[in-house]
Amino acid sequence: MVRIQDIPLSDIRRPLFRQNDPEKVKALMVSIAEIGQQEPIDVLEVDGQYYGFSGCHRFEACSRLGLEKIRCNVRRAPKSVLKMHLA
Repeated sequence: MVRIQDIPLSDIRRPLFRQNDPEKVKALMVSIAEIGQQEPIDVLEVDGQYYGFSGCHRFEACSRLGLEKIRCNVRRAPKSVLKMHLA
């Protein structure tokens, strides 16, 4: 089951490094500043901790805008699913 939730950026762990396209981040910053975040990022909730593996440009844009929270599609998962994402 997936639920939509606003989560503090500081609570989301991003264990995999992803290279961002600076122009895409800038464009998202303009869009988010004007109309808000339209598309939630996907996060896994494992034992009360949040892990983000996608939405890296949206995450970076919200972070650079100084927003405290980001809208997320939250899916609870066991540690075995987290390990698959980290493999």
